[in-house]
Order: sequence, then structure tokens, then C-alpha cells
Amino acid sequence: MSAAAWDPPLAQEDLLLAAAYVYDAQYNRNIPFETSPQAVRLYYLYNHWTMQAATYFFIFVDLFLAVFEDPAVYPLPFLATSLVEVLCLLVFFGRLVHFAKVTPRNVFWKDTKNICIMIAILVTLIDLIIYGALKISNVNSIRWSRFLRPIFLINFAESRQIRRVFRSIRNTLPEITYVFLLFMFSVLMFSLMALKLFGDRNLRTVEGSPYFTNYLEIVFDLYVLVTTANSPDVMMPAFDFSWWYSLFFITYVVINTYLFMSVFLAVVYNNYRKHLKNEIRKLAYMKRHKMVEAFNILKVKEGTEFVVKEAQWKQLVKLVAPDISTSHRELLLRVSDDEQKGYVDKKSFVRLADLLNIQVIAMRIQTHPLEHWMPHVYNSAVSLFIRSMVQHKGFVWTYDVIILINAVFIALDEENPLISYAEWVFLSLYIIEILLKVYTYEPRAFFAKTQFWNWFDTFIIIAALVATILNTSLKSASQYNSQQVLDIVFILRVLRLIRIVDSIQRFRVIMNTLINIVPTMLTFGGLALYTTWSNPEPTEVNGKTPHTIDFNEAAKLYFIAFHVVVVIMIINILIAFILEAFFVEYSLEKSEVETAIERKIQELGVGIQEEELRDGKLIDNMETNENDLGGEEITKKKSKGLMFKIASKRYRTVDALLQRMFEAEILPEDDGPSVDEILNLSPADVYPKNPTFDSAA
Repeated sequence: MSAAAWDPPLAQEDLLLAAAYVYDAQYNRNIPFETSPQAVRLYYLYNHWTMQAATYFFIFVDLFLAVFEDPAVYPLPFLATSLVEVLCLLVFFGRLVHFAKVTPRNVFWKDTKNICIMIAILVTLIDLIIYGALKISNVNSIRWSRFLRPIFLINFAESRQIRRVFRSIRNTLPEITYVFLLFMFSVLMFSLMALKLFGDRNLRTVEGSPYFTNYLEIVFDLYVLVTTANSPDVMMPAFDFSWWYSLFFITYVVINTYLFMSVFLAVVYNNYRKHLKNEIRKLAYMKRHKMVEAFNILKVKEGTEFVVKEAQWKQLVKLVAPDISTSHRELLLRVSDDEQKGYVDKKSFVRLADLLNIQVIAMRIQTHPLEHWMPHVYNSAVSLFIRSMVQHKGFVWTYDVIILINAVFIALDEENPLISYAEWVFLSLYIIEILLKVYTYEPRAFFAKTQFWNWFDTFIIIAALVATILNTSLKSASQYNSQQVLDIVFILRVLRLIRIVDSIQRFRVIMNTLINIVPTMLTFGGLALYTTWSNPEPTEVNGKTPHTIDFNEAAKLYFIAFHVVVVIMIINILIAFILEAFFVEYSLEKSEVETAIERKIQELGVGIQEEELRDGKLIDNMETNENDLGGEEITKKKSKGLMFKIASKRYRTVDALLQRMFEAEILPEDDGPSVDEILNLSPADVYPKNPTFDSAA
């Protein structure tokens, strides 16, 4: 009997509390919560995915009410929209009360996010009552509280990424102010020169208006020129008068469009990187703090050191990650308790959150159905030669060349009969490729859910075959020529070229980065879209709605502000994020935890290499909790056909990669600063040291 069988049972409340700390560390949550049993259970409920999904649902319902409120394309009665809004406010208030029940009182009232939500709820209710009363009295009014609705999206605990964008804007604003002032000084100076150069020459625009005679209009036109929105139209009257004046505009564009915009990006990137390091440092230390708290709850004295017994460790992992298989859990235990002492020390325990964040796939080796049905034929010399040929890298390279040759034929004249017949040749070659791969690799492995490119190739080829047959049949049956079918055929042919992307390493790095930044791009895109929705309604002048450029001076200021916020700040912050993502992706190496798991997998003889999985020899077949495998059996799984591997490094967030790089710089025995010190860390603080991020762990 193992030593774990003699471990005293742990109180359920302590286990739940420790699991809450580990769960927070795993998902980088920095919510301080009460540690009483009731508060901990409420905290679990607060973080349940259904509660979070319901919160987001009502937030978006509240935001989209603007589509149905006056003035709207699809107006609904005020009573209907107001009832829906009141329901949303009740949900927000309930969520806020729930949050107040799990957090310490002093923390709750010091958090400005909670104050903002309460004020927004109160102000919205007051506005609803006033607007409703005035509407009953047939008095026209406006709903001035609508602009407060994004506050609910920003300030709830679930919206960390959106708040980070706003923090980035807030932190960037002081840094770019001086550059913007210098930029505006340049615009004003060039505007004054333009007034003196062109104001007295009686030049006129194409519409017949005086050209560059009003200083404020010149400032606005030259500011718009920085965006290239009015280029080259704004230059043409001067150019038509004398081509020498083009030098003035060339100089202006070089200085203000290229130099100043580049300086804006440099300043934003430097500031973004500085504050990103500080945020990642906070996350890393908070994560270490929560893991240490969990360890302190579970620890017992073993000789001269404190440890967590194996039985308690297993109970904890079952609570934190109930969906992982028993064999997976045993593998993680072997990594944490490398010498099988029956307990986990502090250094290994604090890595538990990282272990749980690494996706380990359990796979079963499957034999090909043809090997069951006709083993002599499938294992014959000819069959082995065909299979080895398909598995060789030269087979992939050959078809990459075929795809490139096909691309040349796609660009040629479709009416040429030889080109038309060649398409059938290429299509036949692609079908042969799919058939050979299905023959070589086990079909369930070839079409496993992780084999994206296999699914992509098969879908494109089958769809192209169906579309080509349909188009040929329609042509031969009658004179009918469906342009839609032809368009589909052309698009499907071009899409085959995408497959080359995954066969080149540098292309894969770019694709991985683009995939990793998609969530953040959606956040920035949503923020930019919301800013766009704030576009002021055009006011009628003499019964007509003026053109955008003909707005009054206040509207011009709005467009300048829009350009500053969206282009100079938000877009540049997004570019800074993309640059950081590429730097991280190019410097990415295996983490110490990943290396430990892979080493243990290989020691146990149950490992498989990434290349073997990519060739389709194994099927992604995650075990369930019903497959109860004891710790002693893990070394026997190879004979049963069960193998382990770490999932692909794709689809990881940039934040997680940066955090991993910084955590490698924290010494194992360093518990980090206190919670208050962590929350108050600033980029200028050097405790214990600033992260370098110079190399990945």
C-alpha cells in the first residue's frame, strides 16, 4: 500500500479554498476574495461560465438597444426598450451584489470599477424616469445616459482585455502629448506658409471655391492631407499654377505623414512595452502569491521541509481540473513528484498552474482498417514502398511544386482548351494525393479534429471537383454559362495555394502570430467600432444635410479628435502589440515545465514526437474519467497503445508567452512581494528587478 493511503483527510473547506487559489493562478485572475467557506462557494459560483456568459449576454443586449431606440431604423415602443433596459440593470446590480459578497468590504469600495457601475446604474434609472415622464407629457427630450452603457462592458471583472486597452490609451496619452504638440506646431507653420504662398494668387478649387484663403480651413485641409484622404486633390490647384509648388506639399507629406507618424508609433510602442512589462510582472507575482497561499493551506511537515501529500495533491487537481483523465493526472504527479517520494515539495507545487495550462494529449495507436481486412496485401513490398514514399518529405515537396505550377495555369487564359484540360490533370493529381494519404495513414487519424490542413485539402478538392463537373455539365448540356459556378471554381483553385503556407517554417511563424493576436485584434476592433458609432449626427442647414467636409467647425474638431484617438493611439497600440507578438514568437522556446513533462513522457516510454503526429500516425483520442488507471499502470500504457504528447505550440496568447518569459527570471524560492505591493507596482519600481524579456525560458 502506498504511503498516500495513510494521509489524514483534509477538510473540504480548506481543499476548496486551495483549489480556488490554484484556479485563479491558472487563469491569471487577480480578484481578492474572502476566505470563509460561504464566500469561497459564492466565489466558485461567481466564476462559473454560465454566470459569465449571462453577464456578457445582458451587456450586449443593453448595448444593442440603441438599434431599436429613437432615432433608429427599427424603432420599438419606449415601454418595450425601457423594460429590457431595466431588466439588464437588475442583472448588473445582482452581479455587483454577488461580487460584493465574495470580496472584502474595503477592497470592494476602493475599486473604482464598482463605483462606476453603481453610478451608471443610478444615472440610467434617473434618465429613464425623466425621459418617460417627459414622453408621457409629449415633451421631446433625449436619452443622455446612453453613452454610459459601455461602462458595463468595461468595468465588470470579466473584461480584463478591454480595460487593458483603456489603460494603454491612458498611459500613452501623456507620452504622445509632447509629440502631438510638436506635430500640430508643424501643421500650423505649414498652414501659415500656405496662406502666404497661395492666398493672394486668386486660385480656385475644382468646385470654384477660393483656394487656401482662410487660415483655419487651410489647417484642417492640411491635417486631412496627413491622412492622405484628400490627396492629391488638395494639391492640384497649386500644381496647375506651377509645378514648383509640388515641392511644398512633398516636404509637408514627408515631414508630417511619414516622419511624425513614425515617431508616434515609436513613442507608443516604447510606452506600451514599458507598461506591458509591468502588467506581466504583476500577473506573474500574483500567480506565484496565489500558488504559495494554496501550498500553505495544504502543507504538512515531512522531515525538515513542508510538503503536500500525494493524496491531497490528487484531490486538489480533481477539483481544479475535473475534466482531465486519470492517466493525465498521474503523468502530472510523476512530473511533480519526480522521485516518487509520495509528496510534492513547494518548488514543484508552485508549478501546478503551469502544468495544468499545458495541453497534454492522450492518443491511442490505431491500425489501418486495410491491415485488418487484407494484411498480406497491405504489408506487401509494393504497399510498403507506396506508404514509405507518401511519408517521405519529398512527397510533400513534390505536391508543393505541383500547386505552384497549377497557380501559373490558373493565371493563363481559361478559353484555351489545353489550359482547360490541364485543370482536370491537376484535379486528378490532388485526388490521387488524398487517396494515397488515406491509404497510408489510419483514416481516423488523418481526419482527426486536430488535422486542420487535411480537412482543408479534402474539402477544397471535393468542392472543386463538384464545381468543375457541374460547370462542364452545364456547358455541354446547353449554351448556359453560369458565372457564379465559374467564380466558385476560380476561388477554389486559388485557395489551394494557401496549403503551401504550412509547409514553410517562416510562414508558420507568421500564421501562428496572426492566430495568436486574433482575440486582441477583436478587442481593439470593437473599441474602434464603438468610437466610430459615436459619429455625430449631421445637422440640417437650410433644409439640406451638408457633406462631411462641409460640417461646422465643431464637427471638424470631432474628426481631428477621432483621428488622434483611433489612428494615432488605438491603431498604433495595436501595431505595438503585433510587433511584440512577433518578437515573442521568433524567440519562443520550450518552457522549463514543458521540458519536464516531455522528459517524463519519454522516461515512461509513452511519448510521441510532433513530426509523427503531423504525419497522421496517431489519433487524437482523449481519455475520460471513466478510464480509471492507477499510478502503477502508467508505465504499461505503451503496450496498450496509449501515448502522450504536448499539444502544438499554436494558439497561445501573447500575454501567456510573455508571462512565461518573465516567470523564468523569478527564483524558485522567491515568494514575491505582498499583495498590496504587487497591485501598486509601477514601471519605475525595481523590486525585486525589472523583467528583461530578453530570452525565453
